Amino acid sequence: MPSHARIITSWGSGEDAAIWKIDEERLGILTVDFITPVADDPYVWGQIAAANSLSDAFAMGGRPFVALNIVGFPTKCLGLESLKEVLRGGHEKATEAGAFLMGGHSVEDAEPKYGLVVYGEVRADSLWKVTGARPGDLLIITKPLGTGIVATAVKAEMVEDEASVREAFRWMTALNDLPLRLSPDERRLVRACTDVTGFGLAGHCLDMLSEGGLDLILDPEALPLLPGVRDLAGSGLLPAGAYNNRDAYGERVKGLEGADEFAADILFDPQTSGGLLLAVPEEHAESLLASVRAAGFEYGAVAGRFTEGEGFIRAAR
Repeated sequence: MPSHARIITSWGSGEDAAIWKIDEERLGILTVDFITPVADDPYVWGQIAAANSLSDAFAMGGRPFVALNIVGFPTKCLGLESLKEVLRGGHEKATEAGAFLMGGHSVEDAEPKYGLVVYGEVRADSLWKVTGARPGDLLIITKPLGTGIVATAVKAEMVEDEASVREAFRWMTALNDLPLRLSPDERRLVRACTDVTGFGLAGHCLDMLSEGGLDLILDPEALPLLPGVRDLAGSGLLPAGAYNNRDAYGERVKGLEGADEFAADILFDPQTSGGLLLAVPEEHAESLLASVRAAGFEYGAVAGRFTEGEGFIRAAR
């Protein structure tokens, strides 16, 4: 990891963005992300990809200012009209986030890819990092889980209830702009934060434990879920990433033995443009959760408690 007096964080501890000191009050945020299609509609995919990219700036407690497109696209196969729809979706999400989309770079590619480079800023006294939770803090999650399972079912053309797909796309296109919707005092209550993406809930919770000395007691029954996800998972519609995630760090998740298999499915399900995970002092969790829900994240829930430990997630019984 690079070292310099102005570098606050880069990729250490699974941080969501590079942060450096501009002056005593302002920190700069720089991040990049791109994904392959998760929706047949190019406009919707563009929205999801942009929301996913912008999320890292919000996960640091900041706001995005400037974005650049990153595009890999097979124009000869899918055509320029499809690409225009992707870019339209991305532009609308960047504008909604309060950022200016100012060009970018594209290449011809057999596999479509789209995302954003994002520059933003955060006040030094309001920076959210992945680590920083303390024993006794509660974990708040802001969006429902299950997008990987729903996307797999869509690809397999095995979704009977289209409402579940619409709900999944609604949340994948929703910005994680919670820092813009909280008061300064509320933002300073958050001791640690990250967003839930491809490593699934378990993987990103483990990032929050990466400094050591903590466990997370996670309550599978308290996790907010997209409608229909349990039935889809029961039909075997799990993405390959869920198995990869379980193989990679399943040994650090304890208490799943004898539990409902769905508990493991949802913990390791890779998310696209998932919600924020907030570590909050217990005495402020109820009021902050109310603010989270009032900000439009109606699935917001307290899903766990940090305790002294050795870096494990422990499923509550």
